[in-house]
Amino acid sequence: MPEQDTPAAARMAALRLEIERLDHAYYVLDDPQASDADYDRLMRELQALEAQYPQWMRADSPTQRVGGAVRADLQPAPHGVPMLSLNNALNDAEAEAFDARVRTALAAAAAAPQPPAAVADAADAAGEVGYCCELKFDGLAVSLRYRDGVLERAATRGDGAVGEDVTANVRTIRPVPLRLAHPVPGVLEIRGEVLMFRADFERLNAHQRAHEAKEFANPRNAAAGSLRQLDPSITAQRRLHFFAYGAVNAGGAATAAEGGAPGLLPDGSVPASQWDLLDALLALGLPVCEHRRRARGIAGLRAFYEDIARQRDALPYEIDGVVFKVDDLAQQKRLGHVARAPRWAVARKFPPQEAQTRVLGIDVQVGRTGALTPVARLVPVEVGGVMVSSVSLHNEDEIRRKDLRIGDTVTVRRAGDVIPQVVAVLPALRPPGAEAFAFPQQCPVCGSAVERAPDEVVARCSGGLFCPAQRKQALLHFAGRRALDIDGVGEKLIDQLVDAGLVQHPAGLFELDTGALEGLERMGEKSAANVHAALQAARKTTLERFIYALGMRHVGETTARDLARHFGSFAALAAADEAELLRVPDVGPVVASAIRRFLDEPRNLEEVSALLSHLEIAAPEPRPTEQALAGATFVLTGTLPTLTRDEAAALIQAAGGTVSSAVSKKTRYLVAGAEAGSKLAKARDLGVTIIDEDGLRALLAAGKSDGA
Repeated sequence: MPEQDTPAAARMAALRLEIERLDHAYYVLDDPQASDADYDRLMRELQALEAQYPQWMRADSPTQRVGGAVRADLQPAPHGVPMLSLNNALNDAEAEAFDARVRTALAAAAAAPQPPAAVADAADAAGEVGYCCELKFDGLAVSLRYRDGVLERAATRGDGAVGEDVTANVRTIRPVPLRLAHPVPGVLEIRGEVLMFRADFERLNAHQRAHEAKEFANPRNAAAGSLRQLDPSITAQRRLHFFAYGAVNAGGAATAAEGGAPGLLPDGSVPASQWDLLDALLALGLPVCEHRRRARGIAGLRAFYEDIARQRDALPYEIDGVVFKVDDLAQQKRLGHVARAPRWAVARKFPPQEAQTRVLGIDVQVGRTGALTPVARLVPVEVGGVMVSSVSLHNEDEIRRKDLRIGDTVTVRRAGDVIPQVVAVLPALRPPGAEAFAFPQQCPVCGSAVERAPDEVVARCSGGLFCPAQRKQALLHFAGRRALDIDGVGEKLIDQLVDAGLVQHPAGLFELDTGALEGLERMGEKSAANVHAALQAARKTTLERFIYALGMRHVGETTARDLARHFGSFAALAAADEAELLRVPDVGPVVASAIRRFLDEPRNLEEVSALLSHLEIAAPEPRPTEQALAGATFVLTGTLPTLTRDEAAALIQAAGGTVSSAVSKKTRYLVAGAEAGSKLAKARDLGVTIIDEDGLRALLAAGKSDGA
């Protein structure tokens, strides 16, 4: 039957074309168009079909090559010994099957006529094989050629037979020695991985953002793009790293990855095992990863995999699995290899931390503090062992920066227990009619105006007292110790009150009776009476506490007190424009604008009016003018020896001083305790007077003694 006349053959042809397209994008353009998991799925499907229909196997099939192609703008670099890839084991069953194949092959070798020593090795290994376990780095495979111990050429893997000459770029990678620690006569090729550490990747993308340049999707993509630059000075700026894991001997006939090893040791002897080879590479001055282990049998392999899986997120670089290699190099040689991979090694892959999916829509959620967060609804996809159907897009700027549209195909990442995130948008897969997202101007929950300060990336609902999404947070703040200080009204009680529909807004607290409270879980008659009494006591409060309790953005206790003293009543505050607000000490443009936006929201004023009908607000005390610290602004930082920050602030305020949360040119004193942070450095830069607790007490004492 002709190949083209069957569904299976048509599928094989389609798979070959798609894999070749993905290979070109990944290896040549440094622009991955599919996640590792999706690529592996396509490759395994093609391998299965070729095994089922061997008559339609093609010599140019992607399964018969390592993958990739040489970029036209880089010089080709043939490999004396091909750089092979590794077969994957995606679960415990496939790892066990690998170990079984190795044991079977070595047992067969033991049964065949061989020299006595070789038969003994194979017979021992047939029972329980010894392995060298290493990490599978998410980087770019390279080969370093040393002639008489001096670096002569560096090449990428390319298609396995021919790579790209990247010698000038590799010379800029500081961990790569230009001369080996002791000379190895003739030609020695070191096989290893170029990679980028996570911290360097973050710095690189921050630089790309600052210069409005394209960001890299992941550290592997960044490492590949950096290594294959035509200008080595660019590579030098990217801070790449290198780990060695194999070697090709001087004659080019065998490798540690092919069942042999060169005479790497100072006496010219040959390592007998993969473990010894890694030690020899380390002795030559080559970086070798410390995370390796010798193990015996499948139990040892499983233990290493599980141990590294636990450490994975703490490693400074990305890995996507571990590698199991038969440790004995003579056994490696007898096992040999197939077209594109050795029989004596396998990559035990972790569940993919990245996957591709499609954006179905974008919703906006309102948080407890009023922050609006866009959330993408996705076609459900498994990432890191968890099914992901939605992911936060953080803010409006992030959507615009990534040019994310409804209908786009995206790469989603979930590392460990980290919340999933969109790491890349794939514009090449964008369907016609993909919609740009318009950020709402009204809160999707309560309809209040959405505000965004000029210096912030987060947009917020302005209906803080009214918005149902902010209800619990507003109530908790309102009843807090520094606000109306309603004893017994904490997070658990507020959760019950809101969930039961008993309280919608802060004013509703004062409408509760003991009967309603007694109906709540774990709220007996006495407890209900205590809470009710606390609510009645809280009806008498001060203007500064009331202003603070409203939860206006940027209005802390000190600002609330200054507002109360300046205006004398809430009616006067509500009528003030921004110019009048700026006359209040320590109220700048950002704070004045936030106050005015809160007061301009009609729903907030309705709630304030309801509250005022329940409360008796005492007039504020006038600002002291002749006290020890009158007019002085203090900032507190660190841990003081005997005073808490609240106690120190109370002493300062009682003496007429003002306590601010941020250091500025208006700050007169910084009171610094143990483990003072960035505020101390800023105070030094601005020339602010820095004192400790003893200095503060001295100021207070001096004021009392001279009556100033």
